[in-house]
Amino acid sequence: MEKPAYFLGDTHLGVNPPGAVPHREKLLIDLLESWKGEASHVVILGDLFEFWYEYRYYVNKEHFPLFFALSELVRSGVQVHLLRGNHDFAYGDFFPDNLGIQVCSSLTLELQGKTFFFTHGDGVARSDWSYRLYRKILNLPLNRWLFRQIHPDWGMALARFVGRSSRKAGEDKVIKLEEYLAWAERVIEKNNCQVCIHGHHHIPGVWPVKSGLVASPGEWIKKLTYLKLEAGELSVEDFSKSG
Repeated sequence: MEKPAYFLGDTHLGVNPPGAVPHREKLLIDLLESWKGEASHVVILGDLFEFWYEYRYYVNKEHFPLFFALSELVRSGVQVHLLRGNHDFAYGDFFPDNLGIQVCSSLTLELQGKTFFFTHGDGVARSDWSYRLYRKILNLPLNRWLFRQIHPDWGMALARFVGRSSRKAGEDKVIKLEEYLAWAERVIEKNNCQVCIHGHHHIPGVWPVKSGLVASPGEWIKKLTYLKLEAGELSVEDFSKSG
């Protein structure tokens, strides 16, 4: 029997908004350590960090225990993939070159007899139009270069301020799950796969659609949920209830 695979996302490490689970980065590291040599694949579906930017000679020291845990997971034989999210799309070469982790915007994998398509899922909802424009502006080479000129401490403080403001503005936003399901169904048909897994809306679940299955691991802020694939079946797991 094939080893299980695990999928998680929207951990937003680096901030602790009201209601967040205490010490959740340490809990995430504990979970990753439990998968060493036991999993076939781990896919992180974006927004691992509240903000990520790679300077030439700087990496955020707050996350060194996490980097070590991810590296040890790879060294144990687990294939680890990291997807770009809307909060952490500016990855460079640190993860692939130093940790052995593939970074991509979308991913297709053959797992346990099925074809899976993975992506973060941002920009799907019609209400995300302002974000789509905002991200295009941020991702312009000139703007990326200008941000690099800011001292890392100041740049991180600025990014966290913008993130807090954005999070507060979106607190009352209504998630229309049907928009995501309709989009995922089109993704399944377009990519000739059976399962679409994404994050972004923070709602955990597995939903059957006409062309296959859609699933989301939820989030790792106020809840500690993730997806497990074992014997061809997907399930939502809750780490807070595992002990």
